[in-house]
Amino acid sequence: MRNDSLSLKNPVVLAPMAGISDLPYRRLMKGFGAGLVFTEMVSANGLVRSGARTRELLRSHPQERPLGIQLFGDDPETLAEAVRMVREDGDLIDLNMGCPVHKVVRSGAGSALLREPRRIASALRAMRRATTLPLTVKIRAGWDSASINYLEVARICAGEGVDAITLHPRTRAQGFGGRADWSMIGRLKTEIALPVIGSGDIFSADDALRMMEQTGCDAVMIGRGGYGNPWLIRDILLRLDDRLPRPPSVQEKRAAALRHIELFLECFPERKAVRDLRKHLAWYSKGLCGATAFRSRINQVLSMAEMRSALEEFFEQATVSEESPA
Repeated sequence: MRNDSLSLKNPVVLAPMAGISDLPYRRLMKGFGAGLVFTEMVSANGLVRSGARTRELLRSHPQERPLGIQLFGDDPETLAEAVRMVREDGDLIDLNMGCPVHKVVRSGAGSALLREPRRIASALRAMRRATTLPLTVKIRAGWDSASINYLEVARICAGEGVDAITLHPRTRAQGFGGRADWSMIGRLKTEIALPVIGSGDIFSADDALRMMEQTGCDAVMIGRGGYGNPWLIRDILLRLDDRLPRPPSVQEKRAAALRHIELFLECFPERKAVRDLRKHLAWYSKGLCGATAFRSRINQVLSMAEMRSALEEFFEQATVSEESPA
């Protein structure tokens, strides 16, 4: 994972995730060792139209560098202008061609681009001309099982000067259902002379190492497996160093949750912090006795004082559930 202007210290990458990979989350995951973190998806149209809310997604902190900025859109000139606008905000630009969400697809962006290879070429050509930063893409296997075209798309990307490709080997039609077909990552690696980042179904350090061994991919991208589990990144790095990880203790989970709260309050007003933290705190409780009642309570709190109180009371009594290894 080297480029003339960017070298990653390890092959663990945090996925760009709408509504998840905001600044507090990225800083937390960076603290657990992620070699590269990405912003949430940023609308090229929103940036060009001077949307303040869109620009808010680009808030960053020196601690999280190198930082990748993921853009989505379908118009080449708009994408190119957005690239020029964010060139000082990050260290790498990524084009999303994998998002399966209907709202994004309906606009012609995300995985909708997989149905229009010529538009992909035009978009990447315009983006490549607009920056000297590393340019990467995130793609899926294809639109549906009848139109698996990730190799065709990858060749177009390589021809337009892309520096690396992330493949999530599910189709748009699959969403996140079924299992990711890692063999596609292996085939892509053998047929494309670019770094390949593997994505999909990495929920443990063993999953990450198995993907790398089976496919030869250059790095792994952590998405849903990291929800409430920043130790996944730590554990992958330990395994790559031939060391055995151990499950996080109840107190380690409590400390991570409290750190997440601190990072949120540094960035956002209390009302937003309380609203957005609910899902994260629910994920931290997974595998602990009393988690169901805690999740119900946390979804009702209206202030940070209530949230902290609920969290402390839960972790004072929490023990690892016998039904969960975590």
